[in-house]
Amino acid sequence: MSKNKNNKPVWDSRIKQKGSTIFQKVGSSLDVDKRLFKQDIYASIAHVEMLERQKIISLSVKNKIIWGLKKILNEIIKKKFIFNESNEDIHMSVEKRLFEILGDDAGFVHTARSRNDQVLTDLKMWLKKSTYEIINELNKTIKLLIKSSEKNFDTIMPGFTHLKNAQPISLAHYFAAYIEMFSRDKKRFQNNLENLNENPLGVAALSGTSFNIDRFYTTKKLGFKKPTQNSIDTVADRDFVCDFLYSVSLCSIHMSRFSEEFIIWNSDIFNLINLNDKIVTGSSIMPQKKNPDALEYLRGKSGKSLGNLISMMTILKGLPLSYFKDLQDDKELVFNSYDHLVNCLKVLREILGNFAPNKKRMLELSKLGNITATDLADFIVKDLKYPFRKAYALTAKIVNLAEKKGKTITGLTLEEIKSVDKKINKDVLKAINIQNSVNSKKSYGGTSIDNVKKMIKKYKKEIND
Repeated sequence: MSKNKNNKPVWDSRIKQKGSTIFQKVGSSLDVDKRLFKQDIYASIAHVEMLERQKIISLSVKNKIIWGLKKILNEIIKKKFIFNESNEDIHMSVEKRLFEILGDDAGFVHTARSRNDQVLTDLKMWLKKSTYEIINELNKTIKLLIKSSEKNFDTIMPGFTHLKNAQPISLAHYFAAYIEMFSRDKKRFQNNLENLNENPLGVAALSGTSFNIDRFYTTKKLGFKKPTQNSIDTVADRDFVCDFLYSVSLCSIHMSRFSEEFIIWNSDIFNLINLNDKIVTGSSIMPQKKNPDALEYLRGKSGKSLGNLISMMTILKGLPLSYFKDLQDDKELVFNSYDHLVNCLKVLREILGNFAPNKKRMLELSKLGNITATDLADFIVKDLKYPFRKAYALTAKIVNLAEKKGKTITGLTLEEIKSVDKKINKDVLKAINIQNSVNSKKSYGGTSIDNVKKMIKKYKKEIND
C-alpha cells in the first residue's frame, strides 16, 4: 500500500496554491480542538463499524481502521503523538496519522461523512460528558451550602433590600437562597442534555448522503437518544452551544452575586464575616491588609462567561444557513467557559469551607434600622383588626417617635408606643422582638427556623436521590 507521505491537505487536488502563512495560522484550530481527540476517535470507530454493517466497506478495512484509530488514541494519551499545525484541526490530524499507519485504506474512514457532522458529533459528545461533570461540581457545592445552613439555623442577621436593613432572617435561610439558585443551575444543565442527545453524525456536509448508512446504529453506539431530523438545521445549529454558554453564564452570575455580598460583609464597615488566611492575600505596601481576592476572582471571571455567550450569539445572528467558518469559534468559547466554571466552583467551595460568620455583629446589626417594623404593622392588623394601610401609617408614626427619642422601636416602652394608639397592648413587645420576628415567618418558604430545617431536610433528600 502506498503511504500518504506528502502531508498535503486532502483538498490539494482542487486547491493548487498553498495558503498564505497568515491564513494557515488563523485557519488552524488544532490548539483548541485537540482536546476532542477521544470523541473524534470514538465517533470514527462507530462510523466505520456502521459502514461495514451496511456493506459499504469490507470487514478487513473496518478492522484495519479501528486498529489504526486505537493506536492513535494510545499515542495521544501517552503523549507520543506529534501535532502538526499544518493539519488544521484534530480531525485532519487523526486522519493524516491514519494514512501514515494504513496507507490508502485510511481513506475509507471519511466515507459518507463530512467534517461538518464530524465536528458537531465530537462537540456534542464532549458537552454531554462535561455537562455531567458540571452537575457533579454543582452537587458538591450544594452539599457545602447545606452544611453552612445547618450550622446557622439560630444565627440571626438583617436581611437587606437596597443594602438597607429590611427584616431579620436566619443566616441558614440566606444560604438556602443560594441552594435554590445552584439547584436551578443544575436543572438547566440537566435540561440541556435533551438537545445534546440528538446525533448529528450522518448528515454529512448539509444534505445527507447517498450511501445507505444507518444513523440509528451510530446513535445507539455513541450514546445518543435519536438522530437529528433535518440535515441543514443540524449543520447550522449552535443552539445547544448557546444553551450551554447561557447556563454557565447564569451560574457564574450566581457566584458573582454571592462574592459581592461576601466582599461587602467582609468589609470593616459591615464586619459580618471573617475570612481564613487561606483565601485572602496581602498588600504590597499596607502591612495590615487582608484582601478578599478569591471572592474578587469569582466576581471578575463571571464577565468572561458572559462575554463568551454574547460572542457566540453575535456570531450566529448574521449567519444564513448552513455552515460557515465563523462557527469554528464555538469550541474555544465552550472550552473557555467550561474551564472557568469548573475552576470557579472549586474556588467557591474553598471559600465556603474557610469563613466564619461574626454572629455577635450580625445580631447587633439586626437591632438597627427598626427591622421589625413590618411585624409591628402586622400585629396591629391582627390584634386591632385595622386595615393594613392604617396599621402601616400608625407604625410609621411609632418609627418617627422612636427616631425623635434617639431609640429604635424595640427600645420604646409600652407607654411610648401606646401614645400613638391607646388600643395597642403589651403583646406588641413580643411581636417586635427580633427572634420572634424570625420564627413568626412560617409561611411556606419563609425564614422561620422550623421552615428552614424542613427545607434543608428536603434539599438533602434531593441531592442524595
